[in-house]
Formats: sequence, structure tokens, C-alpha cells
Amino acid sequence: MASSLLAPAILFFLSLSAEICVRATEYTVGDGDGWDTGTNYLRWSQNHNFTVGDVLVFNYVRVLHNVYQVTEETYRSCNWSSGVIKMYDSGSDQVTLAEATSFWFICAVEGHCQGGMRMGVKVAASGGGAAAPAPEERSNDAGDAVGRVVVRRWWVVCWSVLLMVWGLRAT
Repeated sequence: MASSLLAPAILFFLSLSAEICVRATEYTVGDGDGWDTGTNYLRWSQNHNFTVGDVLVFNYVRVLHNVYQVTEETYRSCNWSSGVIKMYDSGSDQVTLAEATSFWFICAVEGHCQGGMRMGVKVAASGGGAAAPAPEERSNDAGDAVGRVVVRRWWVVCWSVLLMVWGLRAT
């Protein structure tokens, strides 16, 4: 009897751990305004708690903007002649926040970074989230809607319970 319950019990607990591990949030940078001039990205980023595994989605008009992931120094100076970690220019870029650290982004179109089209986020290891780093304040406004992607594996839990009940009836 114990062996007939072992497989469903293992499947049940694995499904619970998968539920915890696969949670990630997808944030559309700037919400409905996207990655564009006129948005206060400091305020936007401070409205969210970022954790490892979350994804930033940068939506913008490709011929008007771009996204450079840069060092903090490059972020603060808006001088992208050095300190560029990665360049994005698809118009719909997804950046996975893969480690607990600060990430810095700018638009490298002339005048855009200096005009406020830059953002820093601090990523927490897990659970608690982290506020944005403290770059200087801008006077623009931003929305605070957020798109969440939460993957649930309830079908695995249901099947596990069904298999455990079936295992009990079979013995």
C-alpha cells in the first residue's frame, strides 16, 4: 500500500515546488506608454518589486529608440561610448533579470538619456523584492499598472490527488 502511494505523493510535492519555482512577473516598462520620452522611469520602477527571474519588456518604436543595458557610471553620465553591457533594438525587447543586482538601462538616441529616458532597477534574490536604486528624480509622470505572468500548475495537483485516491482504492 505504501509503495502505491509513493509515486502520486512525490508527484504532488514536485508540483507544489514547481508552483513556487516558476513564478515570475513580466513588467512592461512604462506600462501603456512603453519605453518613450516623457515617462518618469524612476517613479515607475519604484512602484515595483523586482526579483530574480522577472522579465522587463521594453516596447518602443524601433526607428525612434533603443535600449542599452549599461553600467551605473554610464547610466549616470549618459555617455555610452563605454560601459555598454548589451544593446537591444527590436522594438519589443525582453530582458530577464537573472541575478540579484542592480540593472541600468538607457536610450542611446542623442538627447533621450539626458531627457530622462533611463532607468535603474534593483533585483532581490527572492520573495521580498527590492526598490529601484536611487537615481535622481525626474518630474514626468508614469502609470502604475503592471502585467503579471504567473504560471500555475494546478492540473498537476489535481492529477496527483486523483492518482492518490485511485491508489487508495486499488489496495
